[in-house]
Formats: sequence, structure tokens, C-alpha cells
Amino acid sequence: MKVRLWGTRGSVGTSGPASARYGGNTSCVEVQADDGTRVILDAGTGIRALGATLGPETGRVDVMLSHLHMDHVQGLGFFRPLDQPGQEVHLWGPPALRQSLEERLHRYLAPPLFPVRLCEMPCELHLHEFPRHPFRIGGLTIQVAMVCHPGPTVGLRIEADGTSLAYLPDHEPCLGPGELPEEPDWTSGFDIARDVDLLIHDSQFGCHQYHRHVGWGHCTLDHALGFAAMTGARRLLTFHHDPRHDDDALDTLLAEACARQSPLFEVIPGREGMLLELAR
Repeated sequence: MKVRLWGTRGSVGTSGPASARYGGNTSCVEVQADDGTRVILDAGTGIRALGATLGPETGRVDVMLSHLHMDHVQGLGFFRPLDQPGQEVHLWGPPALRQSLEERLHRYLAPPLFPVRLCEMPCELHLHEFPRHPFRIGGLTIQVAMVCHPGPTVGLRIEADGTSLAYLPDHEPCLGPGELPEEPDWTSGFDIARDVDLLIHDSQFGCHQYHRHVGWGHCTLDHALGFAAMTGARRLLTFHHDPRHDDDALDTLLAEACARQSPLFEVIPGREGMLLELAR
């Protein structure tokens, strides 16, 4: 299974020299099984560049939205496969109590926010709300669960080719400045991330910032490291970086957190353009 990062920032993101190493696009990750099955996780601004690589020969395209906050959907209108006549595109998202996925997406892809309505896109479009049970797309097995973040939000677990990853880009497993809960089974996202080969996890705040943002649905680097240890993840990839942190600040925050936590697993700073191959 291959994993490529097309956007790793939270909020509106940044660009320019301050983000030369980490990148400035918002959340978007491409996952591909050995049989060629591809899914795209979130549609932040990074999805525009990804879409430019997908030609008519691509076949079916699946985009899975962890939630519908702006930084995770703001690239959707500029995703080239949506503008290709006959291109099969499947959009997946979490269910909500009062509105369907189609109704919620129409609030963004419609005037005055966007000139073209979702229903006017020339592609062959299919909308799906995530089921509660695991499901398969080609060689990928996908499982979702609601996680702690404002609004309907899911974490995703993807398994293929004897490997596994968990994607929790916006997640607050601790809900307070203290330690993670002693009962892991009761912790948000635990089942999704248990024993995965790669955990892609929210790492937005430093410890000195978190006390002002408790309940915002985001995580400190220390809590991300603790969550990875709790779940038995083999590798942690830090993600959803605060756009106010330049490259040097991100390096410093991660080094300090690792010095405090002494993780026994590999920690990878999530950088735009990075490609990882998960081996059996």
C-alpha cells in the first residue's frame, strides 16, 4: 500500500518560504493498494494538484471526507475529475441527523460561494454516507468510526496487502490538558487506530497552546504520541499542522515532544509531497 501526502496543514494553510519543507496545502492524502485501487482522504487545497495527475485512464475515483469543515473541502470545486464528462467519481462523507451529505455539500458547491453547482458537474457523480460496517473498494477494506471533533467527524482505517493505516486528521482524544484515559477502549478513535502500521494523526498544538483551545477538536504533539503508544501503532505521522507554525517551529515542537515522551515507535513529520510505502 502506498501513501502520498498532498496537503498536511490545518485551517487555511500557508505558502511560501516559511513552508518550503512542510508545505502549505490543507488536508489531502492519496492511498493506493497494490492492485491499483485508489482512495483520496479529504479534499483540502492539496486535492487540486492531485487531480491534475488523474487522466481519463484513471477509472473510478473515490474521495472520502472525514468531515465537512472548510479546510477539508475547499479544494473540491477545483478537483479536475469532477469536471470531466463521464468520469466516475464517488464522494463519501459522515452522516448527519438533519441533512443528507448532498444537502451539506450543496451549501459549499453553489452560488454565491462557488459558481458551479455540485449537480451541474459533468462527471458521473455518486454520493455515499459512510456505513457503520466495514466495506470494500477494490483491494482496500475501509472502516470508519465517529471521533471527537466538532460536527459529524470520522476517523478511517484502511487495510490492504497485509498492511493497515489509520487517518485521524482532526481529533482530540484527551479533552483536557491531563493524561490520556486509563481505559483505552473508551478513548475516541482507539478501535480505528489499534495496531496499525501507520497512524496519520492530528498534531496541531504545542503544550503551551493547548490550554486555550481545549474542546476545539485538535491535539497536542504529546497527546498524539501518547495516543500512538496506547494504540500500538508502529509509526506515527504528524499531520494537520498549525498554519501559524513555520518549518523551524514545527521541527522544534516535534523534537521537544519526542524528548519528553521517548516514543518506542518511528515518528515521521508529515510533509507535503511525501510518499510512503507500507510493506507487509
